[in-house]
Amino acid sequence: MAFLDIFKSKPKEEEQILPIIPQEIYETGVLQLQDIIAPSAFQINPNYLRVGSKVARVLFVMSYPRFLASNWFSPVINLDKVFDISILIHPVDTVSTLRQMQKKVAEVQSQIHMREEKGLVRDPILDTSYQDLEDLRDKLQQAQEKLFNVGLYITMYADDLEGLDKLETEIRSILESKLVYVKPALFQQVEGFESASLPIGVDKLGINSPLNSAPISSLFPFVSFDLSSDKGILFGINRHNNSLVLFDRFSLENYNSVIFAKSGSGKSYATKLEILRTLMFDTDVIIIDPEKEYNYLAEAVDGRYFNISLTSTHHINPFDLPPVGEDESPTDVLRSNIIALVGLFRMMLGGLTPEEDAIMDKAIAETYASRDITPDADFSSAAPPTLSDLELILAGMEGGESLAQRLSKYTKGTWAGFLNQPTNVDINRKMVVFSIRDMEDELRPVGMYLITHYIWNAVRKKIRKRLLVIDEAWWMMKFEDTASFLYGIAKRCRKYYLGLATITQDVGDFLRSPYGGPIITNSAIQILLKQSPATIDTVQKTFNLTEEEKFLLLESDVGEGIFFAGLKHVAIKILASYTEDQIITSDPSQLLSIKKAKEEIAAAQQ
Repeated sequence: MAFLDIFKSKPKEEEQILPIIPQEIYETGVLQLQDIIAPSAFQINPNYLRVGSKVARVLFVMSYPRFLASNWFSPVINLDKVFDISILIHPVDTVSTLRQMQKKVAEVQSQIHMREEKGLVRDPILDTSYQDLEDLRDKLQQAQEKLFNVGLYITMYADDLEGLDKLETEIRSILESKLVYVKPALFQQVEGFESASLPIGVDKLGINSPLNSAPISSLFPFVSFDLSSDKGILFGINRHNNSLVLFDRFSLENYNSVIFAKSGSGKSYATKLEILRTLMFDTDVIIIDPEKEYNYLAEAVDGRYFNISLTSTHHINPFDLPPVGEDESPTDVLRSNIIALVGLFRMMLGGLTPEEDAIMDKAIAETYASRDITPDADFSSAAPPTLSDLELILAGMEGGESLAQRLSKYTKGTWAGFLNQPTNVDINRKMVVFSIRDMEDELRPVGMYLITHYIWNAVRKKIRKRLLVIDEAWWMMKFEDTASFLYGIAKRCRKYYLGLATITQDVGDFLRSPYGGPIITNSAIQILLKQSPATIDTVQKTFNLTEEEKFLLLESDVGEGIFFAGLKHVAIKILASYTEDQIITSDPSQLLSIKKAKEEIAAAQQ
């Protein structure tokens, strides 16, 4: 009986046949490429595939709207998810297409005439179809357009079905908001996977839509996360694809930048790394340092380090005048400096009434005149006055006695010596740091304003490629005069080949100032590192962040965030070499170790 043959014993040689394991294949030298790249398992289901440890689902675009805007597909491409996208474009013969369109136009035109003969109301759908067909016919005939059959397929990957469904819902919502509709390839997941994910260029799914050149071009180029240029410095690593973020701030429409981050997120570390790399490209760097963080860096690159405080030997005279530029007049230079000084004294004296403001303006002009500095004179070689000269002028003016008395604490009182001295600093090195850490908190905004004003005058003296770094800029944004002055520099510094880098951890104070927003919009480079939950909503609104970008900033590690350059932005991770890290680190434990190592070396050399 034939059906009993299954109980017969098999030949001995057949019993010894065993599947060859991959190790044996490898040892025999017949390992193929597909053995390496193939997944460990492949399970087919009606609406998903299991590829190794992942689940996948293929979607296809089934319908498009009448108009497609440029980069309409960018929100999907820029999702921080794992998926494959294939765009398969099949050219269509123009001659045969024109014949078919001629018949279609005749049908639509006939329907329109029939409705008119019956006295029916005009059908907008038919009229629009007729206009679109005629317009496309003209462009095809004139070779301005070509027609294609286009298949757009997306393969999504997730760890489980729940994650896969969630990702599909997210992609559907993005596309359907643009009137682009997608569906899963039911019972055709394998064909879809071969069409969308395998690099064989074969459209096995075959679900195409006829599109002409213009709507197809809206898919290209992909607005990817690559942000690199032919020249510039390395800002960090692109977290999306591990490419390098190379950029030159001096190649943008302006050279300014802002960095926002919570304390300890690496904003000063990132800035010092940029400074160290910028110095290699013949750029002078000037820094206002509120916490004495740039001391080691200045020492390592043979820069100058000025400690500005009440007891310091370094002084800046607020009455110093910049040289008269080629496109400026002595009157304009003197007037601009008097306006800046009025703003400085308004901050120093705790505000001025309108009457006091007018008296101070007149007193400053007379103080300059006492040293033969007038709008009509050549004051390029004249010695500028000091604060004591202004005090004398105010004491002799009607209504100026009160101002002179309030000013006396800066000339004779506790704060004497800080402002009432001739300037004895000079920014003649590649890197110059002004430290205000030892300045009293009440005087710190005054010190920052004074130093910034001195730097601005020095920058205008000789045009060079420079970078001005203002750390903890929220100190300046607390007062309208200092914030206004900083905004003025941000607007005008490009003219003098100067880039302004503004760094702050207090986003709220910075944006509460009326000048905070304009400074951001006048900064071509913007870097957002880890943010606190208390300020993330403000940051999201200011920089128009998506929900994914918002949570990325909340969950970022130290040195991670988002890098904006012009209209592009990428997720970035800031990395330094070992040598760079030893120079720019702000970690107290590392600083103590470095200090100890220096002491040991010095002791060994004695």
